[in-house]
Amino acid sequence: MLAGLGTGAGWTRRLDRVGHLTVHGTMPELRLEELVDLAENIDLRGRGGAGFPFARKLKAVIESAHRRQQARAAVVVNGTEGEPSCLKDTALLLFSPHLVLDGAMLCARALNSDEVNVAVARPDVERSVRDAVAERGPGGPRIRVVRMPERFVTGESSAIVSGLNQLPVLPSGDGIRASDAGVDGLPTLLSNTETFAQFAVAARLGALDFRNVGLPTEPGTVLLTVGGDKVVETPTGAPLPYILGLCGLDPGQGVLIGGYHGRFLERDSCWQARISRDSLDALGSTLGAGAVLPLPEGTCPVGEAELVARWLADESAGQCGPCYLGLPALADTVSWVADGGGQEAMNAVRARTRGVKGRGACSHPDGTTRFVESALEVFAEDFEEHAFGRGCGRPVLGCLAVPDAVQLSAGYRPPERTERPRRVPQIEQKQKRLVVDWTLCQGHGLCAGVVPDMIELDIDGYPAGASATIHPHMHKQAQRAVRRCPALALRIVER
Repeated sequence: MLAGLGTGAGWTRRLDRVGHLTVHGTMPELRLEELVDLAENIDLRGRGGAGFPFARKLKAVIESAHRRQQARAAVVVNGTEGEPSCLKDTALLLFSPHLVLDGAMLCARALNSDEVNVAVARPDVERSVRDAVAERGPGGPRIRVVRMPERFVTGESSAIVSGLNQLPVLPSGDGIRASDAGVDGLPTLLSNTETFAQFAVAARLGALDFRNVGLPTEPGTVLLTVGGDKVVETPTGAPLPYILGLCGLDPGQGVLIGGYHGRFLERDSCWQARISRDSLDALGSTLGAGAVLPLPEGTCPVGEAELVARWLADESAGQCGPCYLGLPALADTVSWVADGGGQEAMNAVRARTRGVKGRGACSHPDGTTRFVESALEVFAEDFEEHAFGRGCGRPVLGCLAVPDAVQLSAGYRPPERTERPRRVPQIEQKQKRLVVDWTLCQGHGLCAGVVPDMIELDIDGYPAGASATIHPHMHKQAQRAVRRCPALALRIVER
């Protein structure tokens, strides 16, 4: 098995229970101390945005349960993904739901939890997870699938807990961690979809094999949403330009990384960037929620920033002044700059970001100001051109798409539509190859008879090449060649 989430057919069609076990194998049982050791050895971090160490979450839940003399804890999978630029968790739950459930169930059994809660927002994702629950049958902790509102703040941990506790799905702002008191007041292990899926892969492989992929300091793979609709799995450390090139994109004017609570990366810095927390942090950006959004040359960066700032303001939970009042005022000042408000408007934007930052009940105000400040820094010349009336002369194409478009001063007018289109992740396909294991090959030559277009024999009767591309129409023949090899020296891999 490879150290990846998209092994086998998982990225081309939905894997049911049988297909999942065929591709990934059975799930081992691990004791609680083994779970913590595994999470520490692979340095697993939360993939929802904050990058919090998973081992620390596990330890916090264990310590809270021990301190309160609780015999059990709760487990929550956050699959709501309210970030408009992200589809990676959606892709996992649509194509490989059992991998996510495996990771959650492994933790639940070790924590003596009798229920796993899966929070989702999309109806198609809900159907996929419910089908997966039915395919697993009885036994083990019960799996409860709960539909949440499709809102940006729904993905905040306290909002998820509130919804599962039959309360309004809003950030609580009470400062109580889920690990102390979450679902039904129990110590709660809450993490996002990809984190549990990565843990399920690591449990099968073991720490050493898991660490064979990616950087030594950040082992494994990471899921990225590139350009808003393409989901790519890559080892950590891959160059950012290479990932963009795979998706037919280039850095353009700059790249927004980490989603709408992330930061822009200047075009020149993009050529140095790698997919790793350390690399992006050093360049002033953040991996965050794994969104990679290049801004094309033909669009107005000020108008794009205004579009996102306005939508983020509309997504306020409406519970505290810095969010309910401050974010709309911040969006207004960005519009003022776009309309040619001069130095006064530029000063007002900076004053508004200072007035909002660090004062909200949740992370939404801070994330929004981080986005605006980053746009001001990376596209400083464009903002100045707009502020002083010259403008940049480019239209707003809406490349930083939001679910419900808003009216902008920079010339963008969204097309009228009666129904909001639902994005379906376009999984970046890997090339399948038929590979010869030379340590096992005994020169029987049967493979060449089954797939003569892919394998030719040399003068000694051995395959002349180590691997061959499998075109879609040849996949069945390649599988037949694998089965016919008496030495088990052929296999199909994705590269």
